[in-house]
Amino acid sequence: MKTISQYKTRFCLPASVLCIPTIVVCLFSLTSCNMDLYPEDKLSTETYFTSETALKEYSNYFYRLLPAPGTMYEEEGEHFLAPVPCDEVYGIRDIHSGESYWKKDSWRTLRKINTLLENADQCEDDAARAHYMGVAHFFRAYFYFGMLQHFGAVPYYYNVINADDESSLRKPRDSREVVMNNIIADLDSAIQELPSVKTAYEVNRWTALALKSRACLFEGTFRKYHAGTTFNGGSDIYNVQLPWEDLLTLSAEASLELINNGGYSLYTEGTEPYRNLFATIVPRTEEIIWARAYSKELDMKHNAQAWSVARATGFTKRFADLYLMQDGTAFTDVAGFDTITYLNVFKNRDARMSQTIYAPGYIQMGAEKTYAVNLAMSQTGYKYIKYIMESAYNTWDGSICCLPIFRLAEIYLNYAEAKAELGTLTQSDLDITVNLLRDRGKVAHLDMAAANAHPDTYLASADGYGFTNPVLAASANKGVLLEIRRERLVETPLEGLHYWDIMRWKEGHLFTLPRYGLYFPGEGKYDLTGDGKANILLSPTKKSGGIGVTCLVLDQDIFLTGGTSGNMVAYSGMTMQWNEDKDYLYPVPLTDRTMTLGALSQNPGWIDNVEF
Repeated sequence: MKTISQYKTRFCLPASVLCIPTIVVCLFSLTSCNMDLYPEDKLSTETYFTSETALKEYSNYFYRLLPAPGTMYEEEGEHFLAPVPCDEVYGIRDIHSGESYWKKDSWRTLRKINTLLENADQCEDDAARAHYMGVAHFFRAYFYFGMLQHFGAVPYYYNVINADDESSLRKPRDSREVVMNNIIADLDSAIQELPSVKTAYEVNRWTALALKSRACLFEGTFRKYHAGTTFNGGSDIYNVQLPWEDLLTLSAEASLELINNGGYSLYTEGTEPYRNLFATIVPRTEEIIWARAYSKELDMKHNAQAWSVARATGFTKRFADLYLMQDGTAFTDVAGFDTITYLNVFKNRDARMSQTIYAPGYIQMGAEKTYAVNLAMSQTGYKYIKYIMESAYNTWDGSICCLPIFRLAEIYLNYAEAKAELGTLTQSDLDITVNLLRDRGKVAHLDMAAANAHPDTYLASADGYGFTNPVLAASANKGVLLEIRRERLVETPLEGLHYWDIMRWKEGHLFTLPRYGLYFPGEGKYDLTGDGKANILLSPTKKSGGIGVTCLVLDQDIFLTGGTSGNMVAYSGMTMQWNEDKDYLYPVPLTDRTMTLGALSQNPGWIDNVEF
């Protein structure tokens, strides 16, 4: 068993040490008898934070908390799949699965945030001090929101922990209510302190409002849809059923403030605005509020492009079926929708569909002609083109397009969903949010009364791919909530939001559903570009299909639901599982439970066999 001294190295540095991100300097213990004097050749917490330059330099470290690029374009679920399913989706997480999120580097960043907040008053420049305290408040909220999503209740630290503060080092978890209230308080401070100037790579007032919009929607709906379960009122750890209405009100208010006063608008330029919004190195700041920057010169790159081009990834049929017809009717209401083939499935659909998914006639940026979708590199045939630029970026670790963290479209959806959940949504609310997104997709507007009068049966099907939580089923706004969820799914795929949407809606059962792809009526040759020439041959044995035709062997290179016909099947032979009483939260790491001598309790359903 680790000792308390080992635990200190995980959560705190000696009180006399100050690590400056851009200048690696450590201050050792002071030995002068006059404790009001400080060595002039050393840096200390008592003398460092006196200028705007110092505050900015120090706060740059906080940006290490930004999401890793893979957490966005690699997001998995019932809507998108990787070559092999991640443990969360497969349902095989173990007691150690939380360790990569509850990690020393993140807690070290929290310490630095608290260090700035405790010492920023040394700076006499009022504007600079307020600005960087706002940055610190934002990132403390950002850190704890991530912890809340993963672990629920966690210990909340307001101050820097000193090395001899054993009670703090062994602190038990604070309730979700305490953690969420502090997130809101930090964001309210950040909203007041941060400048209103739009800065795509640095946090500002609008970034803080965007996080408040997202965080309050998440926690409000999580509480609403998990009420009475082991995660909200039904377990020893979460034994108090927490209210949700005020949080959704706060989300709606933050969203509306950003919508009305942020100066952002949807990006609508060109013939393919949705596609071009993501296929760019420099963020489209009309819509993008905050983004991660990448650069070839600085060797800062990611794999968004190679993940599509060189790996067997793809969207599922379930996701593709969500895109509406241009007249606003559901594709799943079309007669025979299950057997519509690739050349026809994109016709008369939401324009965002062919700007997100590889469609017949797709031409990569910088290319001069179309190529058939590479079915050998997809288990479903629905390859993504979101984030895809010129072929020069196809190489592994070769992408440099910016990755948006917050954008106006999400705020529109947050506002509409929060108001619908509260029962205060109006048609006017839809017209300034969801229907603007539909305009970009060239889809008829959503009518609230019609949606509630006739909820989409496919989206609510208990025996298929629908949302079946009884709280939703009982809602007077069931129909419009289903349509807002549809809009969220087709507007924000591969942006790191979907997994958390499923968690807060309590719809984890969707991960257990089979993943299907394109439909093929039988063996033979198929044209995948629409030019009248065959591109692939489906055959039970390997044979030549002629020049330009790739042979795919059935049950070897491609799997179909009917053997020789039907929909492509992904993860053939795999069975996904989901535990409703456990899998909505990660386990608290065993090492940290041990080092606190059991003060940190474990999440429901996770058994680590540790006794104290």
